Amino acid sequence: MPRTVLPLLMALALASCSRRDPAAETARLEREFSQMLTGAVLSGKFQTGDRISEDHYTISKASKLSGDTWLIHSRIQYGTHDVTIPIPVTVKWAGDTPVITLTGTTIPGLGTFTARVLFYRGHYAGYWDNKGHGGQMWGVVRRQ
Repeated sequence: MPRTVLPLLMALALASCSRRDPAAETARLEREFSQMLTGAVLSGKFQTGDRISEDHYTISKASKLSGDTWLIHSRIQYGTHDVTIPIPVTVKWAGDTPVITLTGTTIPGLGTFTARVLFYRGHYAGYWDNKGHGGQMWGVVRRQ
C-alpha cells in the first residue's frame, strides 16, 4: 500500500468515528434549550431610538410542541406592562444556536410583535418590532 493512501484511510476512519447521529444531536440541543429557559429569568435591556430601558421575562416553562413550534410560558415585564401568558414561537437553529422567531404575532395586552432573538452561552440578543417602533434587545439568562 502506498504511503499516501494510509494517511487518507486513517483520516476517513477518524472522520466516520466522530460523526454524530443527527437526530440524537437535535434532541440534545432541544433538551438543553428547554432546560436553559425553563425556570429562568431573562434580564436585560431594550432600545428604541436613543432610549434604553430594562425588561424582564420570567419563563416558567419552555417546551417543544411539534416541528419548529415551541410554547414559552412567560411573564413579561417592561415599563407599566406586566402580563403572564403562554406564547407560541417558532425556533430555528443556526447550527447549535437557537433563534426564537415571531412574525406579526399578537400578544394579548401588549400588541403585535415581530422579533428574532438568539440564545448562546447564557446570553440573548436580538431585534424586535411592535407596529413600526422597535429596536435591539439583549441580556442574560439567569436561573431562578
